[in-house]
Parts: sequence; C-alpha cells; structure tokens
Amino acid sequence: MAAIFAASTGAEVLLLERTAEGGRKILISGGGRCNILPSRLDETRFITDSSPNTLRKIVRSWPLAEQIRFFDDELRLALVEEVESAKLFPSSNRARDVRDGLIELAARHGTQLLTNTNVSGVLPLDQNRWRVTVIDGESMDVDAVIIASGGLSVPKTGSDGLGLHVARKLGHTINKTYPALTPITADPNAYTELAGISLPVTLTAHSTERSASATGGFLFTHRGYSGPSVLDVSHVAVRSKSPKTEPAAITVRWSELDADAWTRALRRSGNRSVRSVLRELLPDRLADVLLYFARVDVARTTAELTREERTALVELLTNGPLPWTGDEGYAKAEVTGGGVSLAEIDPRTMESRLHRNFFLCGELLDAFGPIGGYNFLWAWATGRAAGIGAADAHQR
Repeated sequence: MAAIFAASTGAEVLLLERTAEGGRKILISGGGRCNILPSRLDETRFITDSSPNTLRKIVRSWPLAEQIRFFDDELRLALVEEVESAKLFPSSNRARDVRDGLIELAARHGTQLLTNTNVSGVLPLDQNRWRVTVIDGESMDVDAVIIASGGLSVPKTGSDGLGLHVARKLGHTINKTYPALTPITADPNAYTELAGISLPVTLTAHSTERSASATGGFLFTHRGYSGPSVLDVSHVAVRSKSPKTEPAAITVRWSELDADAWTRALRRSGNRSVRSVLRELLPDRLADVLLYFARVDVARTTAELTREERTALVELLTNGPLPWTGDEGYAKAEVTGGGVSLAEIDPRTMESRLHRNFFLCGELLDAFGPIGGYNFLWAWATGRAAGIGAADAHQR
C-alpha cells in the first residue's frame, strides 16, 4: 500500500521484498479468503501502550468507507460482508486476488519490485538521504525509506523482526513486543477429549494490569483453545506470564444464557435430567464434562438438585474458570503486540520524529486490533500515510 501511494504521486519507488512473491500474510488471512477489512469499526478495540489519541488520529486518517471505496474503484474488488462476524471479504473469496491486485496496481503506477532481496542495513547519510544495504548485493542511496516489514508473528511468512531491529538501531523506543491474537495452551489439558468441538462463548481475561472480554467462536484443541474469542483475549494472558505477577484468570460463559436464565431453566424443568437441559444448549460432550466438573450425576433430575448444587452449576456455566498454562507464541500469532512507540511517529505521515525521510508503518508499530480485519485496516491506513509522506519528502 505504501508503494502504491508513493508511486501514484510520481515518486520513483523501489520495493524490496525478501520472499519470492510477497504478500504471504494476505494469502493466509481468513483461511485463504482474506478478511480484508471489518464491515464496522470500533476504534476503541485497538490495543496500544502508546498514546490512544495518536492511534485514533492514524486510524481516522483513512476512514473505513474510503478504504472500501479504494478496493472497489482501484482494484476492482467487490467486497461482501459476512454479517454474523462483521467481516469483509473479496466476493471471489480468494486471498490471492487481493495480493495480486495490490502488486499489479503498484506496478501500474511504476513501482519496481525486487523479490528475494534481503536488506542488511539502513543508514542515514548527509542531507537527510539514506543508504540501504542488501545482502549479496549493492548498496543504494535514496531520498526516503519506508519500513513495512511486519513484526514477529508467523515468521514463516518472512516476518523476522528486521524492521524492529532497524528502528531500535536508529534510536527508536520499542515498547515490549509479545505474541497477540494467538491460541492459548493448557498442560495438562482438562478438556483434551473435547478437541475439535466448537461453539460461541463469552470469555473474560483479567490480570492485575489489564482485562479484556470477547464473544465469538471458541474451539477446543489438543493443546488448549483457539477461535476468535480466545485470540481476542489472549494478549491479557500472554502479558501476564511473569515471575513477578499472577497469571491472568480466564473465565467463560458457555452459552448466551446468563445466571438468571440458567437458574430459571434448571428450576422449571421438573423431572427432566440435568443432562438433557444442558444438552439443549451445549454440545453433548461438553455438557457431560461440565456436569463431571460440577460433580453432578448425569442421571439426576433438576428437581433433585440442592440449592447449593444448582448455584455451583450455574456459576460453572456462566463464569467458569478456563485453565491455561501458556500460548502458541509467534508461530501462530496473528499479529505482534508492542513495537515502535507511536510517540516517535508523526501520525499524519508516519515519518519518524527522530530522523527525517524515514517512515514506518504497519505491524511494527505499537498497535493492533481484534480479529475481523482490523489489522489490515491498520496496515492499509499507515501504509497509505507513509507512502504519501515519503513522496512528499522526495519532492521537498
């Protein structure tokens, strides 16, 4: 995106791509469909340790409606909404159409793309120019540099933290990085026999320093838990892993019913078994496991439950503990949390406040959003701003 907007203003743009084709994260997004944007935006759902006000300015610099129009007008990509998740996908359901469309548009504007190119150094020169050194290649002197190399997540796509290393070497503050939107593990796994079962739940993760709640899909895995609701609260768990703090507590509401609704359901069912009541609203095997944890015989009727047993069961159903011990790390993280402090970036142009003609964008900045296209929105907005800013720097 940065190359597209820089080249569209007439700047001479050279795009250095370390992989053979580029855009690998686009290709794996949304299970190969590419969740390109959210259909609705709640900017308060972005997470940063930098200034929330700066983050808002950046997000608002290219509004959602304008981004949608860009993909429709410039890439000829019609977007369709997945209503239940508020996600936008290309109508073809092909992530490759998004990746190829962006590369082709950049080329039409005159961008030169060099693939299989590994950058080894970025050094400032006199008169605000820059020298970029390439492994097994020549160095090149340029008017402006944009770093859009991603963070640390899914390193198999080429994200190895190069941009963070370059920014740190140039004096930028790197707020502590961590895997975000990553599956959570449990060892031992109390729910191992439920691997493969999925359902909508509400999760809440709470630590001494932060908390988060999410409602959405939940998947039992052989190693723990995954799904949108898990990924959206995982940053609280990940960041609580410290010898100095207690690990975050994660609780789960296993259905849409709150405590009062479950209490009524268990009271009015008379001689029905507790098991049959739970199985109406939960997967059969999950219902049986929860009854086992609550120490309620599956054959007992709701009328046979004591008040204490009913209260304990309702608590388990609506605010039950979800045991966890770790996470899947960067290998399976959707994004990187932390990164270059937004205080050191001009929110209008993405230019470094420490170095003229040096621009940063995307995942290496200290911000990320929830599942649902938010992180592509962030990438598109910051990339556009950086491209325009670098082109202006080239002309001044």
